[in-house]
Amino acid sequence: MNLANKITVFRIILVPVYLILLMQQTVATSYAAAIVFTIASLSDALDGHIARTRGLVTNFGKFFDPLADKLLVCSALIAMTYLGYFPMWGTIAIVARELSITAFREVAAASNIIIAADKLGKLKAISQMVTIIGLTIPILPGFLNALLTPMIWFTVFITLLSGATYVAKNIQVLRD
Repeated sequence: MNLANKITVFRIILVPVYLILLMQQTVATSYAAAIVFTIASLSDALDGHIARTRGLVTNFGKFFDPLADKLLVCSALIAMTYLGYFPMWGTIAIVARELSITAFREVAAASNIIIAADKLGKLKAISQMVTIIGLTIPILPGFLNALLTPMIWFTVFITLLSGATYVAKNIQVLRD
């Protein structure tokens, strides 16, 4: 297993660590959860960079890297909804988009069509991660805390918009 794939596996292992810390609901474990989520989020960019620059792109990585991302974000949002930090409608919308686009990409891959991430998809990922980190930190200064509700709305909007854009740009996948 190459370094990029090891980082992906590490990210998957961090998902239950994050959830266990988050669910403890103490100030210390919430900060620890935010640190774990941040490390997991940054590891996504790191493993992709290593895979591309060192020629370590593998079928394992092509499958498990996006899976790790979905596990991290969807698990966090489901836990946040359970704790009352994130609205259920937003979690349902984001999880549905993530699953739908993953299925869409698999259908495309079966036809040898590769759907690369675009700038909107990257903005979606950053928005999700920043929002989740902000919601994980228990005590934010007032002005930052006031930004969380608009961030939730923006995150849901940009997530759905990026999904619609993926489908619109690659509509031929559905025509086949």
